[in-house]
Amino acid sequence: MMTPPSLSRRGFSITTVSALTALGVAGAARPDVPTSADSLGISNSNSAIHQDVIFKASPDRVYRALTDPELFDKVVLASGALQAMSLARTPTQISTEPGGAFSLFGGYITGRHLEMSPGVRLVQAWRSDSWPPHIFSIVRFELSAHPDGAKLSFDHTGFPNDDARSLATGWRQHYWEPLAKVLA
Repeated sequence: MMTPPSLSRRGFSITTVSALTALGVAGAARPDVPTSADSLGISNSNSAIHQDVIFKASPDRVYRALTDPELFDKVVLASGALQAMSLARTPTQISTEPGGAFSLFGGYITGRHLEMSPGVRLVQAWRSDSWPPHIFSIVRFELSAHPDGAKLSFDHTGFPNDDARSLATGWRQHYWEPLAKVLA
C-alpha cells in the first residue's frame, strides 16, 4: 500500500507527481513540455537570511521598539549608520497601521507593513534605497517569550542575492546590537 503524499509544497510537487505517475494517472514527461527547473524559470539559488536574537525585554517591548518612531529613532542613532553611510538626518517615520508606510535610517530603508500583531509578529515589504525601484523584499519579525526576555526569530527573503552578506551583517550591526542597547 502506498503512503499518502506529503502536503508540503516540495513534497506535493515531487511526491504527488511520482505517486500519480506510478498509479498511471500522470503520464511520462512529454518531450514538448519543459520539465527542468531551469526551463520552467524556477530558481533554486535565492538567498535568505534567518537570525534568532534574544533580548532582555518583553516581546511587547521589542515589538514597540520596532514600530514606535521615537524609539526606533534611538536605534538608528545608536547604530551609527547615519554617520557611517552619510545618510540624511531625517526622523524615523513608522505607520501604526497594516498597509502603512515606514521610512528608516534617513529614508535609506522604506516599505510597508504587511502584517502587524503587537508583541507577536511584524511582516514588512522592505527595500533599500540602493536597489532598483521595483525591488521589495519580505522581512518577518516573529516574537516569543524566552526565559531571558524575548526571542526574535527573523527571516528576510526576496532581496538581490548579491546583497546577502551585507544584509546579514547589517541586521546585526544596525538592528540587533543597537536595539539591545536601547532596550537595556
